[in-house]
Amino acid sequence: MSIAPTPASAGSSAVGSRLKSIIGGSTGNMVEWFDWYVYSAFTLYFAPHFFPSEDPTAQLLSAAAVFAVGFIMRPIGAWIMGIYADRKGRKAGLTLSVTLMCLGSLIIACTPGYESIGIAAPALLVLARLMQGLSVGGEYGASATYLSEMAGQDRRGFYSSFQYVTLISGQLLAILVLLVLQAVMSNAALEQWGWRIPFVIGAMLALVVFRLRRGLAETESYKKAKATGAPQSGFLQLVRNHPRETALVMLLTAGGTLAFYAYSIYMQKFLVNTSGFSKEAASQINGITLFVFMCLQPIAGGLSDRIGRKPLMVAFGVAGVLFTYPIFSALEQTKDVLTAGLLVMAALIIVTGYTSINAVVKAELFPSHIRALGVALPYALANTLFGGTAEYVALSFKDAGWERGFYWYVTAMIGISLIVYLRMRDTRHQSLIHED
Repeated sequence: MSIAPTPASAGSSAVGSRLKSIIGGSTGNMVEWFDWYVYSAFTLYFAPHFFPSEDPTAQLLSAAAVFAVGFIMRPIGAWIMGIYADRKGRKAGLTLSVTLMCLGSLIIACTPGYESIGIAAPALLVLARLMQGLSVGGEYGASATYLSEMAGQDRRGFYSSFQYVTLISGQLLAILVLLVLQAVMSNAALEQWGWRIPFVIGAMLALVVFRLRRGLAETESYKKAKATGAPQSGFLQLVRNHPRETALVMLLTAGGTLAFYAYSIYMQKFLVNTSGFSKEAASQINGITLFVFMCLQPIAGGLSDRIGRKPLMVAFGVAGVLFTYPIFSALEQTKDVLTAGLLVMAALIIVTGYTSINAVVKAELFPSHIRALGVALPYALANTLFGGTAEYVALSFKDAGWERGFYWYVTAMIGISLIVYLRMRDTRHQSLIHED
Protein backbone atom coordinates (compact mmCIF):
# COMPACT_ATOMS: atom_id res chain seq x y z
CA MET A 1 0.00 0.00 0.00
CA SER A 2 1.44 3.38 -1.01
CA ILE A 3 1.64 6.16 1.53
CA ALA A 4 0.67 9.64 0.40
CA PRO A 5 3.24 12.33 1.13
CA THR A 6 2.47 14.55 4.10
CA PRO A 7 1.95 18.30 3.49
CA ALA A 8 5.31 18.97 5.12
CA SER A 9 7.18 16.52 2.90
CA ALA A 10 5.36 17.74 -0.19
CA GLY A 11 6.22 21.33 0.68
CA SER A 12 9.84 20.40 1.29
CA SER A 13 9.96 18.60 -2.07
CA ALA A 14 8.49 21.64 -3.84
CA VAL A 15 11.05 23.95 -2.24
CA GLY A 16 13.86 21.57 -3.17
CA SER A 17 12.67 21.37 -6.75
CA ARG A 18 12.40 25.15 -6.94
CA LEU A 19 15.92 25.63 -5.57
CA LYS A 20 17.30 23.03 -7.99
CA SER A 21 15.73 24.84 -10.94
CA ILE A 22 16.95 28.25 -9.78
CA ILE A 23 20.49 26.96 -9.24
CA GLY A 24 20.45 25.18 -12.59
CA GLY A 25 19.19 28.22 -14.44
CA SER A 26 21.64 30.49 -12.63
CA THR A 27 24.67 28.34 -13.42
CA GLY A 28 23.85 28.43 -17.10
CA ASN A 29 23.38 32.18 -16.96
CA MET A 30 26.82 32.55 -15.37
CA VAL A 31 28.53 30.71 -18.22
CA GLU A 32 26.63 32.75 -20.82
CA TRP A 33 27.87 35.99 -19.28
CA PHE A 34 31.39 34.65 -18.82
CA ASP A 35 31.57 34.11 -22.57
CA TRP A 36 30.17 37.60 -23.16
CA TYR A 37 32.49 39.44 -20.75
CA VAL A 38 35.70 37.63 -21.68
CA TYR A 39 35.77 39.87 -24.74
CA SER A 40 35.82 42.99 -22.59
CA ALA A 41 38.28 41.59 -20.02
CA PHE A 42 40.87 40.68 -22.66
CA THR A 43 40.38 43.61 -25.05
CA LEU A 44 43.66 45.21 -23.95
CA TYR A 45 45.52 42.09 -25.14
CA PHE A 46 43.81 41.05 -28.38
CA ALA A 47 42.96 44.47 -29.85
CA PRO A 48 46.38 44.82 -31.57
CA HIS A 49 45.89 41.47 -33.37
CA PHE A 50 42.64 42.55 -35.02
CA PHE A 51 43.12 46.32 -35.30
CA PRO A 52 46.71 47.34 -36.18
CA SER A 53 47.47 50.89 -35.06
CA GLU A 54 50.19 52.80 -33.27
CA ASP A 55 47.65 54.54 -31.02
CA PRO A 56 46.36 52.40 -28.07
CA THR A 57 43.23 54.56 -27.75
CA ALA A 58 42.43 54.00 -31.44
CA GLN A 59 42.78 50.24 -30.96
CA LEU A 60 40.48 50.32 -27.94
CA LEU A 61 38.00 52.43 -29.91
CA SER A 62 37.91 49.81 -32.69
CA ALA A 63 37.48 46.94 -30.21
CA ALA A 64 34.80 48.90 -28.33
CA ALA A 65 33.00 49.49 -31.64
CA VAL A 66 32.85 45.72 -32.20
CA PHE A 67 31.61 45.32 -28.62
CA ALA A 68 28.84 47.79 -29.49
CA VAL A 69 28.12 45.95 -32.76
CA GLY A 70 27.39 42.82 -30.73
CA PHE A 71 24.65 44.77 -29.03
CA ILE A 72 22.95 45.44 -32.39
CA MET A 73 21.95 41.78 -32.48
CA ARG A 74 20.61 41.81 -28.93
CA PRO A 75 17.20 43.29 -29.84
CA ILE A 76 16.94 40.83 -32.73
CA GLY A 77 17.84 37.96 -30.41
CA ALA A 78 15.40 39.27 -27.81
CA TRP A 79 12.65 39.46 -30.42
CA ILE A 80 13.21 36.04 -31.99
CA MET A 81 14.06 34.07 -28.85
CA GLY A 82 11.65 35.96 -26.63
CA ILE A 83 8.84 34.75 -28.86
CA TYR A 84 10.46 31.31 -28.96
CA ALA A 85 10.61 31.11 -25.13
CA ASP A 86 6.97 32.25 -24.84
CA ARG A 87 5.77 29.70 -27.39
CA LYS A 88 8.11 26.73 -26.86
CA GLY A 89 9.01 27.19 -23.19
CA ARG A 90 11.61 28.96 -21.06
CA LYS A 91 13.84 25.87 -21.04
CA ALA A 92 13.91 25.70 -24.85
CA GLY A 93 14.91 29.36 -25.08
CA LEU A 94 17.72 28.93 -22.55
CA THR A 95 19.11 25.91 -24.40
CA LEU A 96 19.15 27.67 -27.77
CA SER A 97 20.90 30.76 -26.41
CA VAL A 98 23.82 28.84 -24.89
CA THR A 99 24.37 26.98 -28.18
CA LEU A 100 24.87 30.24 -30.07
CA MET A 101 27.21 31.57 -27.38
CA CYS A 102 29.37 28.47 -27.66
CA LEU A 103 29.78 28.90 -31.42
CA GLY A 104 30.71 32.58 -31.07
CA SER A 105 33.44 31.82 -28.52
CA LEU A 106 34.92 29.11 -30.72
CA ILE A 107 35.16 31.49 -33.69
CA ILE A 108 37.05 34.11 -31.66
CA ALA A 109 39.38 31.47 -30.18
CA CYS A 110 40.33 30.11 -33.59
CA THR A 111 40.50 33.25 -35.77
CA PRO A 112 44.04 34.21 -36.92
CA GLY A 113 45.21 37.81 -36.54
CA TYR A 114 45.14 40.68 -39.04
CA GLU A 115 48.74 40.02 -40.14
CA SER A 116 47.77 36.49 -41.25
CA ILE A 117 44.39 36.93 -42.97
CA GLY A 118 43.97 40.69 -43.27
CA ILE A 119 40.50 42.21 -43.14
CA ALA A 120 38.96 38.76 -42.64
CA ALA A 121 40.21 38.81 -39.02
CA PRO A 122 38.08 41.74 -37.80
CA ALA A 123 35.25 40.51 -40.05
CA LEU A 124 35.20 37.13 -38.27
CA LEU A 125 35.41 38.90 -34.92
CA VAL A 126 32.33 40.92 -35.85
CA LEU A 127 30.52 37.73 -36.96
CA ALA A 128 31.30 36.03 -33.64
CA ARG A 129 30.07 39.02 -31.65
CA LEU A 130 26.89 39.16 -33.72
CA MET A 131 26.21 35.53 -32.80
CA GLN A 132 26.95 36.18 -29.16
CA GLY A 133 24.76 39.28 -29.24
CA LEU A 134 21.92 37.17 -30.61
CA SER A 135 22.49 34.70 -27.79
CA VAL A 136 22.62 37.26 -24.98
CA GLY A 137 19.57 39.06 -26.37
CA GLY A 138 17.53 35.90 -25.88
CA GLU A 139 19.30 34.85 -22.68
CA TYR A 140 18.30 37.86 -20.62
CA GLY A 141 14.57 37.55 -21.29
CA ALA A 142 14.50 33.79 -20.86
CA SER A 143 16.60 33.72 -17.68
CA ALA A 144 14.94 36.75 -16.05
CA THR A 145 11.53 35.27 -16.78
CA TYR A 146 12.53 31.77 -15.69
CA LEU A 147 14.01 32.89 -12.35
CA SER A 148 11.11 35.26 -11.61
CA GLU A 149 8.50 32.59 -12.34
CA MET A 150 10.33 29.91 -10.36
CA ALA A 151 10.96 32.12 -7.31
CA GLY A 152 7.61 32.18 -5.50
CA GLN A 153 5.69 35.28 -4.45
CA ASP A 154 7.24 35.99 -1.03
CA ARG A 155 10.88 35.56 -2.09
CA ARG A 156 10.69 36.69 -5.72
CA GLY A 157 12.96 39.69 -5.25
CA PHE A 158 15.56 37.59 -3.45
CA TYR A 159 15.69 34.67 -5.86
CA SER A 160 15.38 36.70 -9.06
CA SER A 161 18.34 38.82 -7.90
CA PHE A 162 20.50 35.81 -8.76
CA GLN A 163 20.01 36.80 -12.39
CA TYR A 164 22.52 39.59 -11.75
CA VAL A 165 24.52 37.50 -9.27
CA THR A 166 25.24 35.05 -12.06
CA LEU A 167 25.74 37.85 -14.58
CA ILE A 168 28.36 39.42 -12.29
CA SER A 169 29.88 36.05 -11.38
CA GLY A 170 30.37 35.41 -15.09
CA GLN A 171 32.18 38.73 -15.32
CA LEU A 172 34.21 37.90 -12.18
CA LEU A 173 35.15 34.51 -13.59
CA ALA A 174 36.39 36.27 -16.73
CA ILE A 175 38.49 38.63 -14.58
CA LEU A 176 39.75 35.70 -12.45
CA VAL A 177 40.93 33.89 -15.57
CA LEU A 178 42.64 37.13 -16.62
CA LEU A 179 44.40 37.46 -13.25
CA VAL A 180 45.54 33.82 -13.31
CA LEU A 181 46.92 34.14 -16.83
CA GLN A 182 48.65 37.40 -15.90
CA ALA A 183 50.28 35.57 -12.97
CA VAL A 184 51.44 32.44 -14.81
CA MET A 185 52.25 33.83 -18.27
CA SER A 186 54.59 36.52 -19.47
CA ASN A 187 53.02 39.66 -20.87
CA ALA A 188 54.46 38.84 -24.30
CA ALA A 189 52.92 35.34 -24.33
CA LEU A 190 49.57 36.67 -23.16
CA GLU A 191 49.52 39.26 -25.92
CA GLN A 192 50.70 36.78 -28.54
CA TRP A 193 48.41 33.80 -27.92
CA GLY A 194 47.35 33.51 -24.26
CA TRP A 195 44.27 35.70 -24.77
CA ARG A 196 42.71 32.84 -26.78
CA ILE A 197 42.58 30.53 -23.74
CA PRO A 198 39.50 32.08 -22.04
CA PHE A 199 37.48 31.84 -25.26
CA VAL A 200 38.26 28.11 -25.43
CA ILE A 201 37.26 27.74 -21.77
CA GLY A 202 34.00 29.57 -22.45
CA ALA A 203 33.12 27.34 -25.38
CA MET A 204 33.77 24.16 -23.34
CA LEU A 205 31.72 25.41 -20.39
CA ALA A 206 28.86 26.26 -22.75
CA LEU A 207 28.75 22.62 -23.87
CA VAL A 208 28.37 21.54 -20.23
CA VAL A 209 25.58 24.07 -19.73
CA PHE A 210 23.78 22.81 -22.82
CA ARG A 211 23.42 19.40 -21.16
CA LEU A 212 22.44 21.00 -17.84
CA ARG A 213 19.69 23.11 -19.35
CA ARG A 214 18.18 20.16 -21.16
CA GLY A 215 17.25 18.78 -17.73
CA LEU A 216 15.62 21.90 -16.25
CA ALA A 217 11.97 21.86 -15.13
CA GLU A 218 9.51 24.11 -16.95
CA THR A 219 7.74 26.89 -15.03
CA GLU A 220 4.12 26.63 -13.89
CA SER A 221 3.32 30.06 -15.39
CA TYR A 222 4.27 28.83 -18.86
CA LYS A 223 2.36 25.55 -18.41
CA LYS A 224 -0.80 27.37 -17.30
CA ALA A 225 -0.59 29.84 -20.18
CA LYS A 226 -0.38 26.95 -22.65
CA ALA A 227 -3.15 25.01 -20.93
CA THR A 228 -5.59 27.94 -20.94
CA GLY A 229 -5.04 28.73 -24.61
CA ALA A 230 -3.59 32.20 -24.05
CA PRO A 231 -2.83 34.28 -27.18
CA GLN A 232 0.48 33.55 -28.88
CA SER A 233 3.40 35.85 -28.18
CA GLY A 234 4.35 38.27 -30.97
CA PHE A 235 5.74 41.73 -31.66
CA LEU A 236 2.44 43.24 -32.81
CA GLN A 237 0.63 41.89 -29.77
CA LEU A 238 3.32 43.36 -27.51
CA VAL A 239 3.20 46.90 -28.91
CA ARG A 240 -0.58 46.87 -29.45
CA ASN A 241 -1.67 45.43 -26.09
CA HIS A 242 1.22 46.48 -23.82
CA PRO A 243 2.61 49.79 -25.17
CA ARG A 244 2.91 51.44 -21.76
CA GLU A 245 4.77 48.54 -20.19
CA THR A 246 7.07 48.26 -23.22
CA ALA A 247 7.99 51.95 -23.02
CA LEU A 248 8.35 51.66 -19.25
CA VAL A 249 10.92 48.86 -19.53
CA MET A 250 12.98 50.87 -22.00
CA LEU A 251 12.98 54.03 -19.89
CA LEU A 252 13.64 52.37 -16.53
CA THR A 253 16.48 50.41 -18.15
CA ALA A 254 18.24 53.33 -19.88
CA GLY A 255 19.90 54.93 -16.86
CA GLY A 256 20.47 51.67 -15.00
CA THR A 257 22.17 49.80 -17.80
CA LEU A 258 24.35 52.77 -18.75
CA ALA A 259 25.45 53.19 -15.12
CA PHE A 260 26.20 49.47 -14.79
CA TYR A 261 28.36 49.36 -17.91
CA ALA A 262 30.09 52.62 -16.98
CA TYR A 263 30.87 51.48 -13.42
CA SER A 264 31.90 47.92 -14.31
CA ILE A 265 32.76 47.14 -17.94
CA TYR A 266 34.27 50.48 -18.92
CA MET A 267 35.85 51.03 -15.50
CA GLN A 268 38.73 48.65 -16.19
CA LYS A 269 39.76 50.68 -19.26
CA PHE A 270 39.17 53.97 -17.45
CA LEU A 271 41.53 53.01 -14.62
CA VAL A 272 44.28 52.17 -17.14
CA ASN A 273 43.70 54.75 -19.85
CA THR A 274 42.73 57.75 -17.67
CA SER A 275 43.79 57.18 -14.06
CA GLY A 276 47.11 55.65 -15.11
CA PHE A 277 46.97 52.36 -13.19
CA SER A 278 48.69 49.26 -14.54
CA LYS A 279 46.60 46.60 -16.26
CA GLU A 280 47.16 44.29 -13.30
CA ALA A 281 46.10 46.89 -10.70
CA ALA A 282 43.01 47.82 -12.70
CA SER A 283 42.02 44.15 -12.98
CA GLN A 284 42.45 43.65 -9.22
CA ILE A 285 40.35 46.73 -8.37
CA ASN A 286 37.69 45.64 -10.84
CA GLY A 287 37.64 42.07 -9.52
CA ILE A 288 37.44 42.88 -5.79
CA THR A 289 34.75 45.55 -6.15
CA LEU A 290 32.65 43.36 -8.43
CA PHE A 291 32.81 40.49 -5.94
CA VAL A 292 31.41 42.70 -3.16
CA PHE A 293 28.86 44.06 -5.63
CA MET A 294 27.75 40.52 -6.47
CA CYS A 295 27.24 39.71 -2.76
CA LEU A 296 25.03 42.77 -2.35
CA GLN A 297 22.49 41.64 -4.96
CA PRO A 298 20.54 39.06 -2.87
CA ILE A 299 20.58 41.41 0.13
CA ALA A 300 19.00 44.20 -1.88
CA GLY A 301 16.65 41.75 -3.64
CA GLY A 302 15.48 40.39 -0.28
CA LEU A 303 14.98 43.94 0.98
CA SER A 304 12.66 44.62 -1.97
CA ASP A 305 10.48 41.71 -0.80
CA ARG A 306 9.93 43.64 2.42
CA ILE A 307 9.74 47.30 1.40
CA GLY A 308 8.90 47.05 -2.30
CA ARG A 309 10.83 47.50 -5.55
CA LYS A 310 10.21 51.23 -6.02
CA PRO A 311 12.20 52.55 -3.02
CA LEU A 312 15.36 50.80 -4.23
CA MET A 313 15.08 52.15 -7.76
CA VAL A 314 14.41 55.68 -6.51
CA ALA A 315 17.43 55.45 -4.19
CA PHE A 316 19.62 54.46 -7.16
CA GLY A 317 18.25 57.32 -9.24
CA VAL A 318 18.79 60.00 -6.60
CA ALA A 319 22.29 58.82 -5.61
CA GLY A 320 23.30 58.31 -9.25
CA VAL A 321 22.34 61.85 -10.17
CA LEU A 322 24.14 63.34 -7.17
CA PHE A 323 27.36 61.31 -7.14
CA THR A 324 28.26 60.03 -10.64
CA TYR A 325 30.19 63.14 -11.68
CA PRO A 326 32.05 63.50 -8.35
CA ILE A 327 33.05 59.82 -8.34
CA PHE A 328 34.43 59.82 -11.89
CA SER A 329 36.19 63.16 -11.31
CA ALA A 330 37.87 61.83 -8.17
CA LEU A 331 38.91 58.60 -9.95
CA GLU A 332 40.44 60.69 -12.69
CA GLN A 333 42.84 62.27 -10.20
CA THR A 334 43.67 59.45 -7.76
CA LYS A 335 46.80 57.33 -7.99
CA ASP A 336 46.11 55.31 -4.83
CA VAL A 337 44.75 51.77 -5.31
CA LEU A 338 42.72 51.76 -2.09
CA THR A 339 41.13 55.12 -2.81
CA ALA A 340 40.25 54.02 -6.34
CA GLY A 341 38.74 50.79 -5.03
CA LEU A 342 36.57 52.63 -2.52
CA LEU A 343 35.32 55.06 -5.17
CA VAL A 344 34.46 52.25 -7.58
CA MET A 345 32.72 50.38 -4.75
CA ALA A 346 30.65 53.44 -3.92
CA ALA A 347 29.49 53.63 -7.54
CA LEU A 348 28.55 49.94 -7.58
CA ILE A 349 26.65 50.21 -4.28
CA ILE A 350 24.60 52.98 -5.88
CA VAL A 351 23.74 50.94 -8.98
CA THR A 352 22.71 47.94 -6.82
CA GLY A 353 19.31 49.62 -6.37
CA TYR A 354 18.71 48.93 -10.06
CA THR A 355 20.62 45.72 -10.80
CA SER A 356 19.27 43.66 -7.89
CA ILE A 357 15.62 43.96 -8.92
CA ASN A 358 15.51 45.02 -12.56
CA ALA A 359 14.73 41.50 -13.77
CA VAL A 360 11.78 40.91 -11.44
CA VAL A 361 10.34 44.40 -11.98
CA LYS A 362 10.16 43.80 -15.73
CA ALA A 363 8.77 40.29 -15.36
CA GLU A 364 6.05 41.51 -12.99
CA LEU A 365 4.80 43.98 -15.60
CA PHE A 366 3.67 41.38 -18.18
CA PRO A 367 1.26 38.41 -18.33
CA SER A 368 2.88 35.00 -18.75
CA HIS A 369 1.98 34.38 -22.43
CA ILE A 370 4.10 37.34 -23.56
CA ARG A 371 6.42 37.79 -20.57
CA ALA A 372 9.72 36.59 -22.09
CA LEU A 373 9.29 38.87 -25.11
CA GLY A 374 8.07 41.78 -22.96
CA VAL A 375 11.07 41.49 -20.66
CA ALA A 376 13.64 40.86 -23.40
CA LEU A 377 12.87 43.13 -26.36
CA PRO A 378 12.46 46.61 -24.78
CA TYR A 379 15.33 45.84 -22.40
CA ALA A 380 17.57 44.81 -25.30
CA LEU A 381 16.71 47.96 -27.25
CA ALA A 382 17.62 50.17 -24.29
CA ASN A 383 20.69 48.06 -23.56
CA THR A 384 21.88 48.41 -27.15
CA LEU A 385 21.35 52.17 -27.23
CA PHE A 386 22.88 52.95 -23.85
CA GLY A 387 24.75 49.95 -22.37
CA GLY A 388 26.40 48.62 -25.50
CA THR A 389 27.63 52.04 -26.58
CA ALA A 390 28.89 53.12 -23.13
CA GLU A 391 32.56 52.32 -23.79
CA TYR A 392 32.52 53.80 -27.27
CA VAL A 393 30.84 57.02 -26.12
CA ALA A 394 33.26 57.34 -23.18
CA LEU A 395 36.32 56.81 -25.37
CA SER A 396 34.93 59.18 -28.00
CA PHE A 397 34.57 61.93 -25.39
CA LYS A 398 38.16 61.24 -24.31
CA ASP A 399 39.42 61.25 -27.90
CA ALA A 400 37.68 64.59 -28.46
CA GLY A 401 39.43 66.09 -25.43
CA TRP A 402 36.34 66.42 -23.20
CA GLU A 403 36.28 63.23 -21.14
CA ARG A 404 34.09 64.75 -18.44
CA GLY A 405 31.27 65.08 -20.94
CA PHE A 406 30.74 61.35 -20.42
CA TYR A 407 30.22 61.87 -16.69
CA TRP A 408 27.43 64.37 -17.44
CA TYR A 409 25.93 62.00 -20.00
CA VAL A 410 25.65 59.17 -17.43
CA THR A 411 24.20 61.56 -14.88
CA ALA A 412 21.56 62.83 -17.31
CA MET A 413 20.41 59.34 -18.31
CA ILE A 414 20.09 58.25 -14.68
CA GLY A 415 18.02 61.39 -14.12
CA ILE A 416 15.61 60.42 -16.91
CA SER A 417 15.16 56.95 -15.40
CA LEU A 418 14.64 58.52 -11.97
CA ILE A 419 11.60 60.39 -13.29
CA VAL A 420 10.19 57.04 -14.47
CA TYR A 421 10.87 55.38 -11.11
CA LEU A 422 9.03 58.14 -9.28
CA ARG A 423 5.96 57.84 -11.51
CA MET A 424 5.62 54.05 -11.92
CA ARG A 425 3.69 51.66 -9.68
CA ASP A 426 5.44 49.33 -7.26
CA THR A 427 5.33 45.93 -8.98
CA ARG A 428 5.91 44.16 -5.65
CA HIS A 429 2.29 44.96 -4.78
CA GLN A 430 0.80 44.78 -8.30
CA SER A 431 2.57 41.84 -9.91
CA LEU A 432 1.20 39.96 -12.93
CA ILE A 433 3.12 36.79 -12.04
CA HIS A 434 0.56 34.28 -10.72
CA GLU A 435 2.28 30.90 -10.54
CA ASP A 436 1.33 29.94 -6.97
